[in-house]
Amino acid sequence: MRILLSNDDGYQAAGLRALAEGLSAHAEVTVVAPDRDRSGASHSLTLSYPIRVVNEEGIYRAVDGTPTDCVHLAINGLLEYEPDMVISGINHGANLGDDVHYSGTVAAAMEGRFLGYPAIAVSNVSFQPKHLATSVIVIKKLLLQLQQHPLPVDTILNVNVPDLPWSELAGMQVTRLGSRHKSEPIVANRDPRGGRCYWIGPPGAEQDAGAGTDFYALSRGFVSITPLQVDMTQHAFISELQQWVAKV
Repeated sequence: MRILLSNDDGYQAAGLRALAEGLSAHAEVTVVAPDRDRSGASHSLTLSYPIRVVNEEGIYRAVDGTPTDCVHLAINGLLEYEPDMVISGINHGANLGDDVHYSGTVAAAMEGRFLGYPAIAVSNVSFQPKHLATSVIVIKKLLLQLQQHPLPVDTILNVNVPDLPWSELAGMQVTRLGSRHKSEPIVANRDPRGGRCYWIGPPGAEQDAGAGTDFYALSRGFVSITPLQVDMTQHAFISELQQWVAKV
């Protein structure tokens, strides 16, 4: 199996390195990842200036672009072969609920799916993870299952793993996305020259975090596995929308 790895924490991130090392014994792994932390980049694609590969180190290629740029570049000409699947992560910090709309980790996996490849986004819930090996084991086990049960063509898996030893996990649960309250207010400040600047406030607290959600599973020590669909169309609303648009 040929696996393309990417992330949004940068090519030197410990999570990415742990996953690359763990999968290299079982697959041909190539890493194409941002040259620095691009967390929160969402599905942005660089169009206003050229993208460069700024460093190559064995299987690692560092790109001065977003996570989406990295996967797009890798699949559309940078690599000499096509991968069998795309995996993004291991992210440092969870991607739960509303986080998926902003996450560069999830976006990299989505780009792989857009371009026709099975894809997984994987995150460790800690920003300073101690048990990355657990996430590696989770991905290895999922890959074994995916070889027998391929993902639907419009679906990626968003996997969040507690920062626990493998033996202490409660298990795995298939979940839906929860949701958060709105983000905390921005933080206004002044730069050293007196100009006004702002920090984006932290994410809001959990709102919909009941049984069945990704928040709920993680809080109880389970790995959360959420299938995300690429097609964002609200199909259930099409008929009603057609009726009132006809009156416009």
